[in-house]
Amino acid sequence: MPPLITLVIYDIEDDKLRSDVAAFLKSKGLRRIQYSAFIGPLTDSQRMDVVAGLRRFIKSGRNNIQVYPLTQASYNMRIVVGNPLYDEAGDEGLVVT
Repeated sequence: MPPLITLVIYDIEDDKLRSDVAAFLKSKGLRRIQYSAFIGPLTDSQRMDVVAGLRRFIKSGRNNIQVYPLTQASYNMRIVVGNPLYDEAGDEGLVVT
């Protein structure tokens, strides 16, 4: 199966843990689009690898991470209100082939 755009969003209380999760997501090739949101193309196996890695970070507490696989069509339907943030600035959009 071809890669799907994968959106990862999180709400993590601990600053260090939040930084570690962000570094992990960057290391997997995802790019930050908001403070607690990353996006990028992942195959099914890459996405499962990311999910497995994220599970190792979340042991307890009121932390939450959500992973959304998106089709190109659903990504293209997004609505951005205001200025793009972080790595999305100046980007023409994410395309998965």
